Amino acid sequence: MRYHNTFGINVRCRRFAEYKNIGELYEFICSQPRTIQRLHIGKGSNLLFLNDYNGIVLRSQINDVRQLPCEEPGVVRLRVGGGLVWDTFVNRCIQHGWYGVENLSLIPGTVGAAAVQNIGAYGAEAGEFIEQVDCMNLWTGHRQVFTHDECRYGYRFSVFKTPEMQGQWAVIHVIFRLSTSFQPRLDYGGIRNELQRQGISEASLTAEQLRQTIINVRQSKLPDPKVTGNAGSFFKNPVVGREKFEQLASCYPKIPPSDVSPYEVKIPAAWLIEQSGWKGRSQGRVAVHNRQPLVLVNLGGAQGEEVRQLAYDIVTDVESRFGIHLEPEVIFIG
Repeated sequence: MRYHNTFGINVRCRRFAEYKNIGELYEFICSQPRTIQRLHIGKGSNLLFLNDYNGIVLRSQINDVRQLPCEEPGVVRLRVGGGLVWDTFVNRCIQHGWYGVENLSLIPGTVGAAAVQNIGAYGAEAGEFIEQVDCMNLWTGHRQVFTHDECRYGYRFSVFKTPEMQGQWAVIHVIFRLSTSFQPRLDYGGIRNELQRQGISEASLTAEQLRQTIINVRQSKLPDPKVTGNAGSFFKNPVVGREKFEQLASCYPKIPPSDVSPYEVKIPAAWLIEQSGWKGRSQGRVAVHNRQPLVLVNLGGAQGEEVRQLAYDIVTDVESRFGIHLEPEVIFIG
């Protein structure tokens, strides 16, 4: 499984199976004993294997893109295979004049995983463009279509991440609603600064230029998992009450807030980790990335438990300093 998780953790599974269509998946599910664990993955970009997985690992090779009928002006509806690489989908959308997901460029993983994780970056989230998610139960082969509302999308959350639903479904297809007009989102993460650096004016900006700008910003901050094992952002940004934030701001005036509601404020986990002295710090074969403190990296040959211990130490330290508990975005397996 070393090449099926972006942390590069060298573990094994009992059986690994890929499927090319719905029929293959259904037949495989029905042929396996119910006593065997099963895990559905995309590119393994949000997983941390703690030890060998004594079960079946499944992965989709359904990667078709089909335009669906739509009578609503300015809207395009797409049915996309859950196994399609997410960034391939983003690039294809731009090439065809289907807009909305540009800010989600270069996020690792697949379309199916994006629908489960509700991936987000630079002011956009996958869930806002998803109309339906077509799934198959990994234990019964039962098909079910979840509407946007049934998916219960929130910050790095969907119904598929609840305790009763997690690990129960394979995403077959995702139905997206995108726009035929390009409306750029630039108010996040240094996008405007990068555009200015490239000499690109907002008035003449194209979707392809915005995509490349997003890629440039991401590559300047985040390590390539093909070179250095990592799972991207390891922690979620915590949301605290406004009273708690004001208490912190009185001690740390430079704390960067983001209003969630009149009563809640989101605080960057990266800021909390850096203020606690963890940025660039190594611990044996694992470390906190020296440019982006949200990213934990495998320096070579690390085991999953080493990554988990580093994460635990960071969580404990941040909580003791700020009274804020960091929640991992990465899913622990094993």
